[in-house]
Amino acid sequence: MADEATRKAVSQIPLLKTHAGPRDRALWPQRLKEEYQALIRFVEQNKAADNDWFRLESNADGTRWTGTCWFVHELLRYEFRLEFDIPVTYPETAPELAIPELDGKTAKMYRGGRICLTEHFAPLWARNAPRFGLAHLMALGLGPWLAVEVPDLISKGLVAHKERPRENNAT
Repeated sequence: MADEATRKAVSQIPLLKTHAGPRDRALWPQRLKEEYQALIRFVEQNKAADNDWFRLESNADGTRWTGTCWFVHELLRYEFRLEFDIPVTYPETAPELAIPELDGKTAKMYRGGRICLTEHFAPLWARNAPRFGLAHLMALGLGPWLAVEVPDLISKGLVAHKERPRENNAT
């Protein structure tokens, strides 16, 4: 179950109205516009709460997204490259987020650095499709995954801060 702060933050992200995926040439531009509006609202909300933690941009047709996400742990910022494609069955199917540089470092990840969201996020997306969009994916999928996995990876020495060498490699 999500905590009250998460519920409040997500309730402020606009729900999407247009039921269209990339194959729907007539309605996809309208859906994409709604996606951008929801993402902008979510980013503004995060910045107002001093909780800015990702950047995203898409290709011209809105089917390939790239960017960065970061997590602050013990006052150090750990930044990762993020990428995903919009599936042809979108919005019924959520995109598979990938953080390639973490590939193989956690069991909660698939080949290619795709993060595992099937257990907790997939049922939530299925209940709320097509109203959920990319902002919801970030807020309820990637954000919680980073909060759980990054500190664990750091404690195991699998992720090191770029300005601080791994403790087991230090001389």
